[in-house]
Amino acid sequence: MPFRYDLPVWYSRERPYRRVVANLAAALALAASTSVIAQSAPTVAQTQPAAPAVTLPASAAAANTASSAADRHVENTDHAQPSPVVPTPPSELYGELYRDVELAHLYPDSKTFADMSPGEPPAQVIADYDSQRAQPRFDLKQFVEQRFTLPPRAPKRYASDPDESVTAHIDTLWNVLRREPDASASPYSSLLPLPSPYIVPGDRFDEIYYWDSYFILLGLDASGQHALVDDELNNFSTLIDRYGHIPNGNRTYYLSRSQPPFFAQMVQLVARKEGDQVYARYLPELRREYAYWMAGSDHLAPGNAAHHLVRLADGTLLNRYWDERAAPRDESYREDVMTAQRIPQRDARDLWRNLRAGGETGWDFSSRWFADGRTLATIDVTSLVPVDLNCLMVDLERTLAKAYRVTGDAGHAENLELRARVRADAIRRVLWDPQLHAFGDYDFVHRTLTHRLTAATVYPLYAGVATRNDAREVAQTIRRDLLRPGGLATTRTNTGQQWDEPNGWAPLQYLAVIGLRRYSEPELARDIATRWIRTDVAYYQRTGKLVEKYDVDASGKSAGGGEYPLQDGFGWTNGVLRVLMQLYPDAVSSTKPADLPGGAVGVSDAAASAAAAPQTSHSTSPAGH
Repeated sequence: MPFRYDLPVWYSRERPYRRVVANLAAALALAASTSVIAQSAPTVAQTQPAAPAVTLPASAAAANTASSAADRHVENTDHAQPSPVVPTPPSELYGELYRDVELAHLYPDSKTFADMSPGEPPAQVIADYDSQRAQPRFDLKQFVEQRFTLPPRAPKRYASDPDESVTAHIDTLWNVLRREPDASASPYSSLLPLPSPYIVPGDRFDEIYYWDSYFILLGLDASGQHALVDDELNNFSTLIDRYGHIPNGNRTYYLSRSQPPFFAQMVQLVARKEGDQVYARYLPELRREYAYWMAGSDHLAPGNAAHHLVRLADGTLLNRYWDERAAPRDESYREDVMTAQRIPQRDARDLWRNLRAGGETGWDFSSRWFADGRTLATIDVTSLVPVDLNCLMVDLERTLAKAYRVTGDAGHAENLELRARVRADAIRRVLWDPQLHAFGDYDFVHRTLTHRLTAATVYPLYAGVATRNDAREVAQTIRRDLLRPGGLATTRTNTGQQWDEPNGWAPLQYLAVIGLRRYSEPELARDIATRWIRTDVAYYQRTGKLVEKYDVDASGKSAGGGEYPLQDGFGWTNGVLRVLMQLYPDAVSSTKPADLPGGAVGVSDAAASAAAAPQTSHSTSPAGH
């Protein structure tokens, strides 16, 4: 039987989600419906200048044949579930009201209004707004506060114990960052309820985030919280069952995009504990995850791009980051409008789609994505074939092949194994940059590598895609150009963006360490891990906190940049540090704040400041993101 992939329910020809609430009646009808929400991506193919012609390997041609229209089948009904809320972002539900509230800057963080729930149906809210806003003494903030409420989550106050080691601190924090299954919410809430307990990053991020969660799961596993790891995997599989993919986070305004696809890695993590039956259990979700990223491949001609796909002139099929909407992000609405105003010569919709796609990368934002290498307004994510995404797709293809083998389906398994080999070959062929002696991103519009060195060069090592020689060169490049006193730098460019020099991020340290160990580079792996551990611990000893990112040029110093203040907590920092300290237990001799002169005082000061700070749904703890 040929290997087929039909588009999942999410991609049916009619898409309530996209048109949703072109009038509010459609949204209200959806709210009342208990059927599966069917959504489909509209045709958005972009014709691009052809990439340099390369003879396509025979295996690649075979894989492309295998991915034709006759070869695409996903059983749409496997585990399918309806959405418990209207899957429509607030900016579409409330239209002018949403825009007016965000541009009036009623709240310091654009995300605040996006997370509020109405006390009455949106149609009534809009009718009230239309009838009242022209009145002489109309007060917009009062109008909002009378009709909307913040999520009903009690803040958890937490003060660090100066006598607690950093690992004990992390193990304690899992409970601080834990959220119980979501109660049934208003059908108009932006929160996508989850059926099982979950861990949030912390601070303004009081919901789950896709790629953050993999690194959180690693830490939970290291802490012995295996039941919670299972719960998290159940939550992500539920999102796939409801929406056909894992959104950026469990909010309606994140549904138009995903994030780096680590679901396969999550399945592998659980399978290592529970056995191969885990692959069979999650086969339906693995298939739908893959179908989401590969949607449209059967109609995509060489030299074109559509949705998450790029087909080069030689027929090579690779992935890119994308977002189905071309509008300001709900959670950063005012910021996106202002960015568009700074560059009026650029089509605003194109800019906004690229800002959204930047959110899908997880690197929001970085000079890596900027056409001029420095300015946010020149962001051009959708023109790039990113090395990290395609390495994760290799792993997804391998994991899906494994799941088919476990179920005895050798034909499907062989097809996915072939696809993984073809993609790995394309990564080595298209994304190797001999100028940098590293892997990079390919600009398929201008038919050139971007020639920007970033820490994403470690992904082919992490995924086992690099050759031995490639890995050796990458290790030398990292040691020479990205290694800093506090760990691995994200890029070599200081733009003020958070995913640039001098900032270091926990997931990139972990991926580098694991990738280098995989390719027999233990000394560099240990060096990176040790520097990062000492950076985290030094900051913890001074403040009693673990934070989102660090300045790796100045060990133990928190980082800046980005669209929001530094967040503490912090989910993936906790997870990665917990794992690295298991791998390298001798990296530091002491981790207690009380062991540092003045450390206990610093913790007390931090705790006092946190206790005095206003507590909202976005401030879950003095040490939480």
